[in-house]
Parts: sequence; C-alpha cells; structure tokens
Amino acid sequence: MQYRPGSFFLFLFFLILPAIICAQYGSKLNWSRDGNSYYTVKQGEIMEIAVPGGQEAVILSKNKLTPSGQTMPLYIRRFSFSADWKKVLIYTNTKKVWRYDTRGDYWIYDFQNNSLQQLGKSLPVSSLMFAKFSPDGAQCAYVSEHNLYVEDLASHQLKQLTFDGTRKLINGTFDWAYEEEFDCRDGFRWSPDSKKIAYWQIDASNTRDYDMLNTTDSVYSRVIPVEYPVAGEKPSPYKIGVVDVSSAQIKWMDVPDDKIWGTYVPRMEWAANNEELIIQHLNRKQNQSNLMLCHIDNGSSKIIYTEKDPAWIDIEGRYYADYRMGGWDWLDNGKNFLWASEKDGWLHLYKMSSDGKKETLITQGNYDVMDIKCIDEKGGYVYFIASPGNATQKYLYRTKLNGKGKAELLSPLNQIGTHDYIISTNAKIAWHSFSNHYTPPVSEWVSLPDQSALDGNKVQQAADAADSSKSNLSFFKITTTAGIEMDAWMAKPTHFDPSKKYPIVFYVYTEPAGQNVRDVYGIANNREYIGNMTDDGYLYVSVDNRGTPAPKGREWRKCIYRKIGLLNISDQAAAAKEILKMPFIDTSRVAVWGWSGGGSATLNLMFQHPEIYKTGIAIAAVGNELTYDNIYQERYMGLPEENKEDFVNGSPITYAKNLRGNLLYIHGTGDDNVHYNNAEMLLNELIKYNRQFRFMAYPNRTHSINEGPGTTEHLRTLYTNYLKEHCPPGGR
Repeated sequence: MQYRPGSFFLFLFFLILPAIICAQYGSKLNWSRDGNSYYTVKQGEIMEIAVPGGQEAVILSKNKLTPSGQTMPLYIRRFSFSADWKKVLIYTNTKKVWRYDTRGDYWIYDFQNNSLQQLGKSLPVSSLMFAKFSPDGAQCAYVSEHNLYVEDLASHQLKQLTFDGTRKLINGTFDWAYEEEFDCRDGFRWSPDSKKIAYWQIDASNTRDYDMLNTTDSVYSRVIPVEYPVAGEKPSPYKIGVVDVSSAQIKWMDVPDDKIWGTYVPRMEWAANNEELIIQHLNRKQNQSNLMLCHIDNGSSKIIYTEKDPAWIDIEGRYYADYRMGGWDWLDNGKNFLWASEKDGWLHLYKMSSDGKKETLITQGNYDVMDIKCIDEKGGYVYFIASPGNATQKYLYRTKLNGKGKAELLSPLNQIGTHDYIISTNAKIAWHSFSNHYTPPVSEWVSLPDQSALDGNKVQQAADAADSSKSNLSFFKITTTAGIEMDAWMAKPTHFDPSKKYPIVFYVYTEPAGQNVRDVYGIANNREYIGNMTDDGYLYVSVDNRGTPAPKGREWRKCIYRKIGLLNISDQAAAAKEILKMPFIDTSRVAVWGWSGGGSATLNLMFQHPEIYKTGIAIAAVGNELTYDNIYQERYMGLPEENKEDFVNGSPITYAKNLRGNLLYIHGTGDDNVHYNNAEMLLNELIKYNRQFRFMAYPNRTHSINEGPGTTEHLRTLYTNYLKEHCPPGGR
C-alpha cells in the first residue's frame, strides 16, 4: 500500500532543504568527487555549492540550458553527471507513471564542446524513461514505450535493442505490482565495461487487467486497464536478458521459476565484473530468498546464499532508500558485498563473500539497523540509523566494516529526538536535520565523525531553546491486559481541564507498511481537519501495535503474519480500552480514522469493536483482502489457495453486519491501488444488513484523492463536518 502515514515531517524536511536536494530520486545530494561541494538547481541553473562556506559557482547557466531556436531554458527536474564529469544528463518535461514522474524528455550538455542535444528526438514526446550514461560516458540508454534504446553521444546514432515491447510485454521497466510493492521502476543496468545491458522483461500477457472507468472526461466512459494480479493470482513471469550493445543480440539467463506458483526477482545488478549478474530470487510466498549468480556467456545460474523466514523476507529497498532505483554495495574490489538479515532476531548488516560461503556480522546487539547512510570503505566504517532505547526516535551510529567494533553513537546525547543525515562521499561532512515533537525541524552542516557544527550550531541552539512543557503532545507507553506494551502519543486540548471529559479521536494505520508513533515535529497534525483539533477541544491519539515496522526486532514486526485484520485490531482495541480508563475521556465520544491500510483498520475497529468506537472515517480502505495485489497481501498473509480463511477472517467485509456507530466511507473511483470494486463489495454488504452509513465517491480520483479543482478542500470539509457532527468537540 502506497499511502504512508506520518509523512508530515518528511514534507517539512524537504521544505527547509529545497535548494540542496539533488534532482534525483531519494534524499541524496549530487556530491562532487572530493565530497567538499555539491551540485543543485538554483533559479533554473546548475550550481556548485562549497561545503562549508556555501560559496556558489554557476556550472550550467540558463543561457546554456536554452535549446537552439527556443527562448526559454529547460526546466530541470533531475540531473546527473557522467562518470568523467564531462557531460550532464538533464531530465525535463516529465509525466507521471502511477506514483512518480518517471517518463519525460532527456537532454545532454557536453562541457567539452558546449553543446546541448536532446536524446531520442525521433521518439514520442515525454516517452523516455530512466536514461543513464554508460560507465565510459560515451552512450546513453533508456526505455521508450516498453523497449530499450541506446544512443551514441558523439554521432547521436540511435539504436533500438528490443522490438517486442508492448503494454503487456515490458522491457526495461515493470508492471504495476512490481512498481508498487517492490519499488522496482528502473529495469536495466549497464555492464561495467559499457558493452552490455542487463534488463528485466515482464510478461503480463496472462495477468488479468483491472478495468478502471473514466466517466468524467467525456460523455462516453473510457476504460483504463491496469495489469493487476490480486491475491491468489500467479505473478507476472519475468526474464533476465543481457543484450550486447553493438550487435543487439540477447542472451537470456536461466533463472528457475515455479511453473505453478511463480516466483519474483526484485533485485538484479552486475556482480562487480563484466561476466556475471547477481540477483535476489524470491519464492511466491516471499519467505525464501536465494541470492544467485548468473553467468552471461551461457546463461547458467547458481545459488550462493539462501535465507528462509517463517513469515516473510523484506527486500533491501524497504529499509535502504538508495536501493529503490537499483544498487548493490560491493566491498574489497568485488570480493564481498553488504547484506542485511533479520535471522538473529534483529535487522543487522553482514559482509558477505561474493561466493556466499563466508559472512561476517557487522552490526551487533539488540537493535535494528533502520537505514544505511554511508559506506566509507576507505575509512573502514558503515554509518547507519538506529535507536536501541526508543523505537520512536532515530540516531546516527557507525561501526567498523570488519565486524570487530561496537556501534558508536555519533548523534549528540543532548539532542533527544529524530535525526537524519545526508553524508558526503568522503564521509567527512553531512547535512544534519533534527526535530522532536516540541522542536521544529532545523538543519545544519556538520563534520563527521565528531558532529561539530560548521555553520552556527543551529540544531543545538534550537534544542536548547525548545521547551517540552509548552507542548500539549506527550509520548507514553500503554500496556494491555495481555501484557503487550505499545508506544503511543496523545495531544491534549489547548485549554485542557482535567475535571472535564473530552472526545477522543484515534488515528490508525496498524499494518507493516507504516509506523505512526514517531518523535518528530508535527506528528499529531491532522491534515484532513480544517482548523486545529486541540484548539477545538479534541484528544488526538495514535498507537503503534505489533506488526508495525518499528525498530523493536523481528518478532514484533512479524508476529502479524497471517493475522492482518485480527492481531493489529485486537491490539488497537485493547490499547483503546486502557486509554479510555483515563478519567478525562468521554467514552460516548470515541472516533477513529485512517487512510488506505488505516482505512481498513478503521472499518475493522468499527465492525469488530462497536462497543468502543462510536464514529469512524475510513478513506481508500481495503474492505476485502482478496481484492488487493498479490505481492503485498500474500507477503503478509500467505496464499489464498492454502489459507483463504485468514484473508476472510481479516477482511472488514466479514464483519460489516456488526456496524452500530456512525461511519463515513470515502473512496476514489479511479483508485489504481485499492480498486473501487472493493469499496462497492463492502457497500453491498452494509446494504444487505440495512446498516446505515454515509458514503462519498470521488469521481476519477486516485488513491491520494487530490486530483481536480476543489478536491482537497471538499474532502477536508466533509471530514471535519462529519467528525464535529457525530463526535462533537469540547470538554463537558
């Protein structure tokens, strides 16, 4: 599920750092080779900014970015340099492909001859995807309309490498499910010698379409098909090919597949040489991961490392953002690589030999590695985020790559909260950002590893000036009668009077894709509510149950296996019962709301525990788990062919007849993620049992329900009015 709760802090982080984030995916910087400066777009030009100091130099001016015969410079959406830094690749005129604008036009600026040339000029406008330089900087490869192309940058000769691409036979990129649930988008890789390209081919010809209907753009409806395998459907088959750039000859790798159940390959890279690929191969249940080497000459493959888990195995990109568009961290000139596993009960990093026969545990202790921030092979360290003592916070650590050191805390001890870092290529400088629930986001340049501020000690000054006593938001732990301890936060009314009783609103997500209880500024801001909930007299609360991706170890996260819709719901209800014992809560005014997985939880809480929750607002919810995509739902629930009863028992539709309270149910008819038919199935069940509710369908809106004039304001008004009507604010 794509909706991620608690994204307000991430929004603020990028809001305060718009000028220095590079035009690439993720939160990296376009660092210079020596790591002492970075490149960014400023006022439409590419600038080099020195660190520290901030001295600016124009690298590519608007004049040079203006194509011949045109008066306006190119708008730079993203950019990247060739390995020799003699050329820059500029991405512009972009279009969305489901979530991200991964389709557009590309231009090359050559610093040696001061020329600006468009790539793929003979191809349709805004049709190029994932263009990237060959390692030698002489060529660029890209995808257009499901086929691979390569272009010589000296002659600008364009060569088509694949010819069979269609909407259903996809070369160099992926189908909907791979993109949504594995973060797989860029589907091809240059060989280190620039002579070959390895790529995925996804065959969705037997994957059934979900037909969305566009009923608003003309008087006749238009069908929008999406290749979408629901839970219980076999995955789209894949092939891994290696195409020779000069001859366009393709060699297919012999990767094993289960002809009945199907398998997945979510990761593939060159194995630090020109002869082999390394892939991650998952079975259908995603509970066995095989790392395999494929020899490109004969296509043979062999398993070098196998890992199994009774629940599921997460792929690397779920905790390491740098891998989401491809990547594999090789060490010791390709003799070893970095790998992560939860096999000892915690998510830890290992140094794995290239043949898989030797592994060294790098991070040691009862904590989870939450994110990898830098691999400083020259210095012998890996920098990572962890929080051993508080699952709601984040801190920077480092440890030795040889596994012989202990984790060293680098974030200052007196800056309690959530830290993030963008570390230079030489691991000597970092852009450091910080906040907690009572300290607004603040950022600064720091040196590493001592974390000395380089531009005014801004974070420490902000931390010293902040006063937690002035915040009406508090973090606490709640223990259920079953002995389960969960993290929670509560925002109290602005003029709180403990002698009065107040309405309470629970904000939920509850599933493995999102953690709500995080110590960051703005975490309790409800963007759907017009005004301020606490000013109006609401208690606003969120609890993270078992199964949420908190850094509390494997068992915490994976005990929800085959129990989504049951364990998370029972945990939430049990926590609510304890919270409702607080003397200042009006138990007749209890509301719950959520979006996507949170919408599903809202429905289940309203249906399974009507004695607790009197009002619910569910947005873009999965009402029937059997309607959602196979990769996500089967990862956490198993296979419907083997345990369909778990899908049924966890689905809100099963309990719809129990509705007693006030329900507002909202869905977009153009939702490609949680399909509209899923909503109508639930509606029919509520109608069947004469359960009265309010429903709002947003025509042709997607999962985010933000398209079209007035949509966001309308949804917020609807949400706010309904909450105030059925769960009135204020102390009594």
